[in-house]
Amino acid sequence: MSGGRAGAGELQIAGLVPLSTVDWPGRLVATVFCQGCPWDCSYCHNRAILDPTVPGQVPLAALLDLLRRRRGLLDGVVFSGGEATRQHALLPAAAAVRAAGFAVGLHTGGAHPARLEALLAAGLVDWVGFDVKAVPADYAALVGRAGAAERAGTSLALLQASGVPHELRTTLTPTLLPQLPELLEHLAETGARQLVLQRARADGAAPALAAELARVPDWPEAFAAAAAAARVRGRDLGIEVGVR
Repeated sequence: MSGGRAGAGELQIAGLVPLSTVDWPGRLVATVFCQGCPWDCSYCHNRAILDPTVPGQVPLAALLDLLRRRRGLLDGVVFSGGEATRQHALLPAAAAVRAAGFAVGLHTGGAHPARLEALLAAGLVDWVGFDVKAVPADYAALVGRAGAAERAGTSLALLQASGVPHELRTTLTPTLLPQLPELLEHLAETGARQLVLQRARADGAAPALAAELARVPDWPEAFAAAAAAARVRGRDLGIEVGVR
């Protein structure tokens, strides 16, 4: 991990997508995939970039050059991962994107609440896609790291208090499906008013997930039924439930 005074150019970028229509709803963006993540979720489809010791493959200068060429065509940049907040260099990199005249979006699971707080306090992020992994009791088992629930909970509270527009989303596997009613109740207690559900897919994920999905031949149908039930329960709790 870079030091606390890391420069923007030190951001480890594993990949750059010049145009995305899905990473920030309603916006045309370039998406930066930051190298490294402290968590190891079974359904992660970016497993190739989880190792924080792997050097970046794309210099920040390439992103800034893209922005100069796409001025008027792109709305902003989304920093994704991995876990983008793992790196101190994210803050100056976000500032560089802002200075270039573009909005900044962030995908995060909330693993580093202090760095998220710094981004929010500095006004460097315009929108956040926040991954809610599980109910608090199941966080550690899912992500493979003790204390993850506390970190995610702190980050979510900071985000909600900031007033920054955001989207909460949860990726569901067959194992996680039964906890959905409890998860909705937990989120309602935090003051959440929306949640987007995503169906776990085997592409790029750990072999264990592929095996789990293979044991559920009607997985798409089971997911759809659970999402429909969640919409009904969500209305009772004041949470709008969507599907992507």
